[in-house]
Amino acid sequence: MAGWEKLNDIVRLEIVQRGEEGCDVSGFLDKWAAAEEDDAKLMTVYQQLMALEIRADFPYQEPSDLPGIRAARPEGPRQLPADKSDAAWRNQFQGAWLGRSIGCALGKPFENRQFMDGFGGRAGWKNIELWFKGADAWPIQGYTPGSSRASTEYDLKINDWCQKSWKENIQFMETDDDIRYTVLGLILLEEKGLNFDSWDIGKLWHKYLSYQQVCTAETQSYLNFAQVTSHMQGQKTADWDQKSDWVRTWLNPYREWIGAQIRADGLAYGAAGNPELAAELAWRDASFSHVKNGIYGEMFVAAMIAAAFNETDNERIVEIGLSQIPSNSRLAHDIRQAVEIARTAVDQLDLVERIWNAFEHYHCVHTNNNAALVAASLIFGKDDFELAVTTSVLGGWDTDCNGATVGSIMGAKLGADQLPASWAEPLNDKLYAEVTGFHPIAISECANRSYEVFKKISAEYAAGK
Repeated sequence: MAGWEKLNDIVRLEIVQRGEEGCDVSGFLDKWAAAEEDDAKLMTVYQQLMALEIRADFPYQEPSDLPGIRAARPEGPRQLPADKSDAAWRNQFQGAWLGRSIGCALGKPFENRQFMDGFGGRAGWKNIELWFKGADAWPIQGYTPGSSRASTEYDLKINDWCQKSWKENIQFMETDDDIRYTVLGLILLEEKGLNFDSWDIGKLWHKYLSYQQVCTAETQSYLNFAQVTSHMQGQKTADWDQKSDWVRTWLNPYREWIGAQIRADGLAYGAAGNPELAAELAWRDASFSHVKNGIYGEMFVAAMIAAAFNETDNERIVEIGLSQIPSNSRLAHDIRQAVEIARTAVDQLDLVERIWNAFEHYHCVHTNNNAALVAASLIFGKDDFELAVTTSVLGGWDTDCNGATVGSIMGAKLGADQLPASWAEPLNDKLYAEVTGFHPIAISECANRSYEVFKKISAEYAAGK
């Protein structure tokens, strides 16, 4: 079973997933309840779910293959050339890595259900607001305080397993899956350049990640990959294309959740200024563990990151992200709705409340609601790094993921020299990733290596055109 859940829970989540994908799941909750904890009966229900066809009246077009995705996407700039100095490029790569670290560290203490799902009859964003107010740190202008009167007044508790990210203690970017995947993206491009596919993603994970370092969709695809290959096999088998769909779907009701979206950055940095290439690299990565909107989330974010190196208008950056995913997908519809909310928001609290109300029907770590919050935070924040990042964390749901993504985009756009010193200096240019060679490492070294990878990828891409 994937992650922490039993088969009973996986089948329940699969009912939700198949319904969201456009299948008629009427009666399946009753079948699931009747099966109780009997694995054989649960697997019968599961097989029936997986055999369902999408309803004929389902209004969305959602392919998972790259040609199908490209055929369904809108027009948009596929590459954004720019003539910049070596110093200017390096400043932006440093900004991207630093911004990602800042946003991740801010959101990390809130990555629990009280702030992601809500608690005490309150929305998650409201509990985050209460925490900062109870610490006399409102509005958010610094890292998350470790103590707050909200603990006693509202029974709220931030994560105590990441005390090194609390405002009182922070001295570096603490290890986190959002950072590990960025590091792995860098390693992959250093080792493989443009010559990789989803098979290589599986091999990369099995080489660098332990099972307990992955979550949700990644846990199941990690396990499934182990069943169709061997750590002793160095080459992709001839039937990988047939096996790959099983790897990403079998007992994986998380295949449209946020796991792929948080893996975009290290790959997108290598395609800076080239949103089409960034989206393609994201597709190769996401296809290992996700389908449909789970794939689109990583492609959307990767295209925005790549665009941010050569585009300064956040609305345009979001539009470029949308230009790489199917225009009639659930994700595209949700993001366009979020953009409209952001354009009319009165203030930060109005924005996060309206975004929460619009998308709370999704699981707290689904792709769509979190991507919508990311897009809204960028539109609302405009050129203000602090406002954009704090809005993305204040919104709740997957707080560290959204803070990291918005921080990455804003950092790439603005450059390290434009990021507030009050956010940058506490990290002391140091990152811990629990990956060999990157534990610890200077954030600036990661940025320099990404810049070198970018130059290599740019030459390789030009030679292959």
